[in-house]
Amino acid sequence: MAEITSLQHAIEHLVHDGDFVALEGFTHLIPFAAGHEIIRQRKSGLTLVRMTPDLIYDQLIGAGCARKLIFSWGGNPGVGSLHRFRDAVEAGWPVQLEIEERSHADLANAYVAGASNLPFAVMRGYAGCDLPTHNLKIRTITCPFTGEQLAAVPAVRPDVTVIHAQKADRRCNVLLWGILGVQKEAVLAARRVIVTVEEIVDTLDDWPNACILPGWVIDAVCEVPRGATPSYAHGYYARDNYFYRAWDGISRSRESFVEWVERHIHEVATFSEYLSILDAESAKGTR
Repeated sequence: MAEITSLQHAIEHLVHDGDFVALEGFTHLIPFAAGHEIIRQRKSGLTLVRMTPDLIYDQLIGAGCARKLIFSWGGNPGVGSLHRFRDAVEAGWPVQLEIEERSHADLANAYVAGASNLPFAVMRGYAGCDLPTHNLKIRTITCPFTGEQLAAVPAVRPDVTVIHAQKADRRCNVLLWGILGVQKEAVLAARRVIVTVEEIVDTLDDWPNACILPGWVIDAVCEVPRGATPSYAHGYYARDNYFYRAWDGISRSRESFVEWVERHIHEVATFSEYLSILDAESAKGTR
């Protein structure tokens, strides 16, 4: 059964070195607080998966937490490259990063297959594409009913999925809304699940057809207000576009990146303390 606990406790006990980890979120509800805690606890050897790795994965890779990345797109949305990701692939800093590139349709179907406890997903895809020559896990099978040639890809079954949501009740049922991406499928595909939320409430006050993840598919719920910052949480706060632009300069050199991580992650105990630093820098005009 799920428990309400601190983020520090959840990461310490549910994320292990060498795990296969998904931190999913699309445009909003990106679990930055959880990513920072993984870095703070110096987890290592992780295989990371995400359809759209952006800044938090750049931070995890640059901090040396990852040995492999499975993805279908990677970048700083609206800004440019992920410099720590690129440095790890091209120069092996801080550790060499293995990559496994797949398509959006592939990973979406692979999460569904994992959530359905199936070994692989079948789809119409990769026709006229050379990606299968670079990723030998993309196979072709023949439909036993029509003879059609279809793509088959391995299911995604993370050891741990981490997501951020708006609300949880005291029985650890989780409500999220807005752009959902593949959070639901990633949760149902995982062996262990951590959910950070904006608030814990007595009742969810949900509506018909709301996306509710029941407590019995979750291991830990952690109340972390503003836990998706600098992404946004629909209904709670806006996207911090300044930070996304600033990250390009922060992450461009190894030295400035290391300095930022030390100051904003390793030298603070919680994500709340990190947000206080950001707020102070913003007030002073130094960020």
